[in-house]
Amino acid sequence: MDIPKGNFEGFIFDHDGTLSLSMHVHFDGWIDSFRKNGGNFEFTREIAQSYAGVGMHDTVEILNERYGCSMNPQQVVKDQEAYFFANLDKVMPFEPVVNFARMQTAEGKPISVASGGVRETVIRTMEAVGIADLFRIIVTQDDVKHSKPAPDLFLLAAERMGVAPEKCLVFEDSHLGIEAANRAGMASCLVQPEDPA
Repeated sequence: MDIPKGNFEGFIFDHDGTLSLSMHVHFDGWIDSFRKNGGNFEFTREIAQSYAGVGMHDTVEILNERYGCSMNPQQVVKDQEAYFFANLDKVMPFEPVVNFARMQTAEGKPISVASGGVRETVIRTMEAVGIADLFRIIVTQDDVKHSKPAPDLFLLAAERMGVAPEKCLVFEDSHLGIEAANRAGMASCLVQPEDPA
């Protein structure tokens, strides 16, 4: 984790794949849900990673267009989340990033979560891995019109922290998330944990 130097006043963290090692469970949930909903295409980890940070319903619509499917986004997301919650015990915190967040809090610096996930899923996952109490500000796809790579999530998180965008540092595991941080005028740190298989 290569943290850029700078006099940052606020820190924004993506959730899945950054604070929580959850991408492997989400991936299996997508495969299970696509199979149930007529998604007859090969969904690889590379494809999944290329949409990391995009809102879940938006992802289904993009895949429908890409593969000529007619999956119902609401149902696909519902089934994916049901699988995810049934396997929540397989998710773990990513300690290097969580510890960095704890250090900033101890120093009195504001921190927040900005996730393209659904609010209930994000909060339940954070509770499961023991980090929900650490973050008072949690922004999700439910709070904005456009998901990553649009800058909306990060700009709203900065606003709620009371920190100017150029004084924020974003932690992200996806290139779309890094693009969103750039578009928000924020410095960023690419996190690349080895997700458990």
